[in-house]
This record gives sequence, C-alpha cells and structure tokens, in this order.
Amino acid sequence: MPDESCTVCGYTIPKGTIVYMNVWALHRDPKIWTNPLEFKPERFLIDKWDYNGNNFKFLPFGSGRRICPGIPLGEKMLMYILASLLHSFDWRLPEDEEFELLDEFGIVTKKRKSLIAIPSRRLSDASLYF
Repeated sequence: MPDESCTVCGYTIPKGTIVYMNVWALHRDPKIWTNPLEFKPERFLIDKWDYNGNNFKFLPFGSGRRICPGIPLGEKMLMYILASLLHSFDWRLPEDEEFELLDEFGIVTKKRKSLIAIPSRRLSDASLYF
C-alpha cells in the first residue's frame, strides 16, 4: 500500500491502494526462467537466486516487512530433515498412482491432487525411529 500516489510501469497507483503481486506469474515468466512450467529443482543449484526479498523476479518467502521470519531456521534445518527422511525410509507411491505436478491457482498455489508418499523403514533397528 503506497504512502503516496505513484506510477509503476505506466500505471498510476493511488495512495492507500492495496497492491498484490502475482508471485505465481512471476515464478512462471518465460523471460526469466527457461521452461518455467517444468519441474527442475536443479536450476537452483546452477543459478544461486537471492530469496531474501531483494530480487523481485523470485519471491518465495515474500519481501519487505512481511517477509517470512523463519528463513534462517529453514535454511539450517532443511538439509538435516531431508537427509534424515531419505536415509531412514524407502519411499513409494500408492499402487496404480502416478506422480502429478499440476497445481491450482489462487492466493496460495497448491497441488491439484495431494501427493501421498508411503514410507517404509529402511534401518534394521526400530529404536532409531523414536
């Protein structure tokens, strides 16, 4: 919400107008991303993107004073949790089910069909799971 009227890309935004950014569209812009609709997590290993709200082409955690306060904790815990889950379990989909990446558009993007992944113990000692 601007404190005073301003012009952005030729559009006048009056003072006090609530402005929502379409982050869904930003993250799927073919001018910025190669094959933006393809699931390619390795693209983030090649190009290190600033996700702390300073790069307005990539805003997964918001920006400004509304940015997610849990970014530092998430950075520290992500690898540990993911490695623990991959090390401790074998994962599979339910029988006769295919992996689907379609999503639904809204204020928050979510998967059209929920992913169900079935873990099975990988480690021989059951006490390691408690």
